[in-house]
Amino acid sequence: MPDTTQLSKNYTVAKYRKLEAAQRPKKEIAKFFVERFTERYITPINAAGRKHKHGFCTMAVSCLMIEALESFWCGWPDTKHRSALAFCQFFQRTPAFSAFLGFVPQFYENVRCGILHQAETTGGWHIQREGDLFETKSLTINATKFHRVVKGSLSAHAKLLISSAWDSERWRNFRKKMEQVCKNCS
Repeated sequence: MPDTTQLSKNYTVAKYRKLEAAQRPKKEIAKFFVERFTERYITPINAAGRKHKHGFCTMAVSCLMIEALESFWCGWPDTKHRSALAFCQFFQRTPAFSAFLGFVPQFYENVRCGILHQAETTGGWHIQREGDLFETKSLTINATKFHRVVKGSLSAHAKLLISSAWDSERWRNFRKKMEQVCKNCS
């Protein structure tokens, strides 16, 4: 059963392991990576349509995506006891999020943890789907723009994978995370 577990629409654990064993099918593995994230985190938000979208759902999905992307970037088996660090590193590495840099601990506590644990933001933070990406004075985030930046980070990571050497730290970290993903399927 574990080898037949779908990691994404077109990739099972067995198919991924076959690609990894072949070494250097970087474009195909990067395609799988984008497909997995797109199915889980991007398509559901886009499919909702403007009428049914909600900023809180968009932000919750974006926060899940950030932690997952960061675990691939770092090669972490999971983000247990590292969630706050994941956001700090992700925001530092993503130029479009530079306005958040002085607010990362507050974002983590009041947005990520607020939405995921309390189903609301706390500490005076606000989520909307219009305006600038981040209004520092009012602590207001445009969830649509935020999600777009996170989506762009997925594309950027896939491009870096394709252009990096198979034995690079980037690929070693990716394979470490995928080893845990495959283990979680058994």
